[in-house]
Amino acid sequence: MTDIPLPDFHIPHAEKIEWMVETHGWAMEPVAANHDVDPPFAGYVYTIGYPEAFGFPEVVLFGLTPSAARGLFDMIADLLRGGTEIPLGVELTGFFDGELRCVFAPIAPDVVRQLLKTAVAWRRGAEFDAVQLLWPDRNGFLPTEPGFDRRVVLAQPVVGAI
Repeated sequence: MTDIPLPDFHIPHAEKIEWMVETHGWAMEPVAANHDVDPPFAGYVYTIGYPEAFGFPEVVLFGLTPSAARGLFDMIADLLRGGTEIPLGVELTGFFDGELRCVFAPIAPDVVRQLLKTAVAWRRGAEFDAVQLLWPDRNGFLPTEPGFDRRVVLAQPVVGAI
């Protein structure tokens, strides 16, 4: 048996992002949780290229795995591609099963620059809008509401404004 070397899949991160945007119209960037701060800051996933592809802000999701976030990002992209207008800063029902509520909460520009560093680099520092998709706990409460499950409050910090 001959040992055939595997191809080198190590390409610069910027090239991976560019490939995803060229291939899918947008990219997705996961960011690991930061346990070096008190309290720890949850991991998150965000889009790159939504404004250019759909005229909609980049979307940030906290507390979900990248694969779960990808499913939501694909659903949002399909809605936008189909002409659905998604309002910002207001509670929406029907986006999630069971008529659970959610909010696409606008994020301040200084927070965008701090959290979406790869998107900032991809745009070479140009300004862009972003929103946080706030999703409900098992009881239907949003993280901005008093009834939100305190056991998971650190998993979904609120960085967007309602």
